[in-house]
Amino acid sequence: MLTINRDICGYCGCCVAVCPEGALELIDAYLSLEGDCISCGICARACPLGALEVVHEE
Repeated sequence: MLTINRDICGYCGCCVAVCPEGALELIDAYLSLEGDCISCGICARACPLGALEVVHEE
């Protein structure tokens, strides 16, 4: 599951550009998880501010 820390997010769109599923979207002034996230972690690695984290449920 992807978590978004909106207090840290700079809304740069780096994560949106690299998401292979198109699951992220910048809407007005916030980042939103709009599609089917596969928890690959590509977006979290691309985020220059560390605002995204993939949490694997046990």
